[in-house]
Amino acid sequence: MTDNPPWPPSLHDTLGTPGNIRRLGSSPRSRVWQAELHHRPIIVKQIVGGREPGLDNMDAGERHQREATALRLAARADPAVAPALLADDPREHLLILEHLPNRRTGQWPIRYAETLARLHATTTPRDAGALPPWKGPAPADADAFLALAAALGITPPAEAESELADLLDRLDPQGHHDLIHGDPCPGNDRHTPAGTRLLDFEAAALGNGLAELAYLRIGLPTCWNSTALAKPLISEAETAYRDIRGLPDDPRPLLDACAGWLIRGDALVERAHRGPADHLARLPGEDWHWGAVSARERLTHRLTVAAEFDHMPAFAHLCTRMRERATHRWPGLRPLPSRLITWV
Repeated sequence: MTDNPPWPPSLHDTLGTPGNIRRLGSSPRSRVWQAELHHRPIIVKQIVGGREPGLDNMDAGERHQREATALRLAARADPAVAPALLADDPREHLLILEHLPNRRTGQWPIRYAETLARLHATTTPRDAGALPPWKGPAPADADAFLALAAALGITPPAEAESELADLLDRLDPQGHHDLIHGDPCPGNDRHTPAGTRLLDFEAAALGNGLAELAYLRIGLPTCWNSTALAKPLISEAETAYRDIRGLPDDPRPLLDACAGWLIRGDALVERAHRGPADHLARLPGEDWHWGAVSARERLTHRLTVAAEFDHMPAFAHLCTRMRERATHRWPGLRPLPSRLITWV
């Protein structure tokens, strides 16, 4: 395999020939290079691999199309929320992107939330069909969560089951058209002097943006570096998001989004392991690490957040009992890190 990216004639004709090419680290789903065009730094990304677990079983071509579409939609935002897409080549699954500097500071969640707000606002109902709809939790997720309660020795009350069924109805993405990043984890962002921008839109979709704003409160649920941020910082970030989008100061829709992440077993494992397996059912018999924390520690943090679900009192009480039972049964559990861990 060559150390240089493929560069088909169409890119030669439109962009010229890249120089100073350097391979960068990336996930198994892509190959990434930094290069220069006309003395300007660029990023070359080639999406690779076969069918992708956790992304509707998409192949490289479908993931390329989804990311290219999302970048073109995101380009409507001002200020920018993503790198500029300079060109792409569907046959080679290539994306030629603007190169962005990166310098994260302690106040990053506020800028992150502002960027999410602008990203989510770039699409309208007229964009329906441009990207697949975001997939929220399903009845199978609710059933698995209630089964976990039973495995912990707790009989879920009928009222909690009813509240869960109502939650699934409220989380139905039908009628929502926000541009969803799909994996807005720290590491898929760049903090530039002009503001935060997001990268890697392979899982982009259309849905309710609160599902991604909830990341800050619920502990970055699909990220290897799950973190329990300080509550004042979360509150300030959520206020910044609502102000940009003109949303009312009603906590219930955001708490619904947090509850949706709580009941999803797929949010306990990295993307390659997501799919039909019931990961919640594994917890009574085993624990596993992803990043610096374990699956049981992730779950316990989310159950702690559930104490705020005042609009679902029976479900909130059930979650409190589950957290108490979990911490008694697994006394060595640690809280999530309070500071974000990043790659060195």
